[in-house]
Amino acid sequence: MTKQSDQEKAELRPVRGALSGLVTAALALGVAELAAGAIGRSVAPAIVVGGAAIDRTPRWLKEFAIEQFGEKDKIVLLSGIFVTVALLAAVIGVIATRWRRIGLTGAACLGLIAALAAATRPQFEPIDVVPSLVAAVVAVLGLAWLLSLTAVGHSAGRRAVLGTSLLALAAMATGVAGRQIQNLRTDVAASRRALRLPRPALPAASLPEGAELNVPGVSSFYTKPADFYRVDTALSVPKLTTDEWKLRIHGMVGEELTLSFDDLLARPIVEHDITMTCVSNEVGGGLVGTARWLGVELAPLLREVGVDAKSDQLVGTSVDGMTIGTPVSAVLDGRSALLAIAMNGEPLLPEHGFPCRMVVAGLYGYVSATKWLVDLELSRFDAFDPYWVRRGWDQQAPIKTSSRIDTPRPLSRVKAGRIAVAGVAWAQHRGISQVQVRVDGGAWQEARLSAEVNDDLWRQWVWEWDAPSGSHTLQVRAADSSGEIQTEDRAEPFPNGSSGWQSVLVTVE
Repeated sequence: MTKQSDQEKAELRPVRGALSGLVTAALALGVAELAAGAIGRSVAPAIVVGGAAIDRTPRWLKEFAIEQFGEKDKIVLLSGIFVTVALLAAVIGVIATRWRRIGLTGAACLGLIAALAAATRPQFEPIDVVPSLVAAVVAVLGLAWLLSLTAVGHSAGRRAVLGTSLLALAAMATGVAGRQIQNLRTDVAASRRALRLPRPALPAASLPEGAELNVPGVSSFYTKPADFYRVDTALSVPKLTTDEWKLRIHGMVGEELTLSFDDLLARPIVEHDITMTCVSNEVGGGLVGTARWLGVELAPLLREVGVDAKSDQLVGTSVDGMTIGTPVSAVLDGRSALLAIAMNGEPLLPEHGFPCRMVVAGLYGYVSATKWLVDLELSRFDAFDPYWVRRGWDQQAPIKTSSRIDTPRPLSRVKAGRIAVAGVAWAQHRGISQVQVRVDGGAWQEARLSAEVNDDLWRQWVWEWDAPSGSHTLQVRAADSSGEIQTEDRAEPFPNGSSGWQSVLVTVE
């Protein structure tokens, strides 16, 4: 009887060890969330480890993640982190059942690694390591306690089950409480609701007749804020209210300037319609959108502070430490360049930069569109490399002429007869003058363009096709306002944007 009982215990030991490791890891993460909420910093272990992982991820892997997962890439990364922690915690728990000191050391190391990751973040403050260190202590004490419950006595099994259950409940409670505290400390939703957008002194003109072709399947002229693409490195959306927000303009200037949000609203407010494109957009991709932006012109602010003639780069810094460098010449050459506070008639969504972001027409976002903007420094390209430039992307990146087929969709099946082939084309700050379509490598056919609004916006296009039965390949290309035709040469997004003609294979029945 005793031998059988000892054998059963030996067989169950790895299972109990793994479960103990998992539960204590969950408790450690929950308590760390609580600690992060208490200090008012977004520095929970998963966030700082994820941020450090993004910074060190090879370029090709980042591009793969964006291409495969789109805006869900951050969810995938965080899920991967939690799965990895769970596996390590389970292994550590099993090890600790045989070699307790080694197992407890492993539990402590997980927290110390997170603390080290926190220390590498751009906006690091010494207090940022506290949640991870607390997690390390909780992991060690929790694991040691659960293992001790199974050590002696006939009721060890029942005590272990009760202890594990209690720690699991504590893990859930602390995690939820930590999130709630972080949300309460910075109520961005309330700040956004309270913002009353001023009427623009210079409103955008109404769209002319024919600016929208109303072809089923074609992207709407304006992109809904909730549908607008989002590509950034923020695993946790930065929380910043209008009361907390300040913008410092400094560097190679005659006189520094610091603005509160009220100061910003006191300046002339303007509206501009601008199409934005992400440099990671593949040929035919969806990382492009159009909005009516409301904000303050950036050029007058720069002239007010007095830009040094030797300065050629404007470095925008986000509240989370992200840096983006914009050519000063692009801001001052008369194009639309804004400190934006709203898009399509509503305050910016938190994930799109609330309360204030930059928008500069004609440049890919990684050199123009700092979100959660809190700092502008006049500098030089030869003196400072922003985040993406340090990772090999070009310093200056005007948007390339591009076109996309929205309908029919790739690999779709359509009925023979008259079919509308349609989509959008863009060449921001140059404008689109022509779109052509061809079938199966034949002669190029002229598509009908929507009415032009301004050269910072995309244009819709449509070509009526008498489609015969069979499999066919559709291709599209565009020309900018100078007549320069979109290049056929295929290029990946790195280092300055993709190029090439989109091809769509369809089956006509």
